Amino acid sequence: MAALIWTEPALSDLNDIAEYIGLDNRPAAQNLLGKVLAATRQLEAFPQSSRRPPELVDSIYRELIVGPCRIFYRYNETRNEAYIVRIMRSERLLRNLILAGK
Repeated sequence: MAALIWTEPALSDLNDIAEYIGLDNRPAAQNLLGKVLAATRQLEAFPQSSRRPPELVDSIYRELIVGPCRIFYRYNETRNEAYIVRIMRSERLLRNLILAGK
């Protein structure tokens, strides 16, 4: 089982998305949080199961899609750790800078 490690930027991203959705529909925000947490928990057992983002094919990052979110993570095989690095709304364009230094 891989250790799942949430970075501060990823937690902040998720909080911002949930707060925004919750302004109009609190149950939808809570539902999204549950789906994101369930999807990321699956990385403990299957850390390499997700695809590489099409924009970052040759990178170390992978992504999970939990509509309307893209969850970016990287897996350190040596340490058996999956780092959740960023979460963004899927309609936003990904720039390489968003993941720089992570």
